[in-house]
Amino acid sequence: MLVALSMLCAEAVVVVRRRGYVVGANTAVRCRSGHLFTTLWIPGGSLKAIRLGWWRFQRCPVGRHWSFVTPVKVSDLTEDERQLAAQIRDVRIP
Repeated sequence: MLVALSMLCAEAVVVVRRRGYVVGANTAVRCRSGHLFTTLWIPGGSLKAIRLGWWRFQRCPVGRHWSFVTPVKVSDLTEDERQLAAQIRDVRIP
């Protein structure tokens, strides 16, 4: 069971990376209000957010509110947006 779950998570990482998203320790995400920041994004796991498929409900450190967040393609961001997202990180541990 654990092996199957691990394989499923690994496959999810491959699929999202092929679609142009970068997931892992410093994933750029956008909240529903449009704020950009980086967070830990591991498919199949979440310690500080409520996972709802591709979306997560978690605290936005920019607007200091709770919101749904989704990863963004780094290639879709301007250089200024990339730098802004990299400068603002959420808490690493819940």
